[in-house]
Amino acid sequence: MDDAGMGRTRLARPHRPASVVVTCEHGGNRVPPEAAHLFTLRGDHLAGHGGYDAGALEMARAFAEAFAAPLYFTTITRLVVDQNRSMGHPKLFSRYTRGLPEALRQDILARHYQPLRQETLDTAAAAIQAGRTVAHLASHSFVPVLSGVERTMDVGLLYDPAREGERALCLAWTARLKARRPGLRVRRNAPYRGVSDGHVTALRKAFPTGYLGIELEVNQRFVQKDRPAFEDLLLLLPDTFAVALSDMGLVLGDTPPPSS
Repeated sequence: MDDAGMGRTRLARPHRPASVVVTCEHGGNRVPPEAAHLFTLRGDHLAGHGGYDAGALEMARAFAEAFAAPLYFTTITRLVVDQNRSMGHPKLFSRYTRGLPEALRQDILARHYQPLRQETLDTAAAAIQAGRTVAHLASHSFVPVLSGVERTMDVGLLYDPAREGERALCLAWTARLKARRPGLRVRRNAPYRGVSDGHVTALRKAFPTGYLGIELEVNQRFVQKDRPAFEDLLLLLPDTFAVALSDMGLVLGDTPPPSS
């Protein structure tokens, strides 16, 4: 469908109020003092993808600024506790921290896991209770090569195919991205499955309706080797997301829908 056709579809939809919430679960590789002794000889692990998602927090901040949206993030490395894993998941704690005493692990959860989760939950709940649809954008990034295999996509949009609103939003977003940047390789539910365990998955269970959870995955080659292209994505992705929301008939605050 071309831009004109998408515009007609958007205008035909009834307008519904919406709010954007932005999170970044792997925003840094900082080690808190209580776990510092575990990493004194293993600092190299913190610098790579095992430590954090390069560029993800910068992208999250671009979305939050574009939408004047709340941003909840952590800069504690996932090697201490993984914000994108549920309680009880075998990878919630890494090989460095899962052997810590129970009391210390509970303290880590209280300090570095629960706040982001609870703040996001509370914000989404308040918006839904006020009659707004929540569009939750969780910002992540992925390595260009995994186990010797090149990942050919540039951008991945992860969602639950069984949730019609998420599917429709990602279809609209993909179309808008392809219209603006035909050469950009956008794939849905790649390089990961949108229904895998994660922060967004947990919120879907909490909110069967009124919640659209999308994980954005950006190829780290832009961050590492093509900074101008990444700067373009920092503008392009929020802009096209806004138009895709409008294609869905979702109106943010008192702002009228984008015209194109």
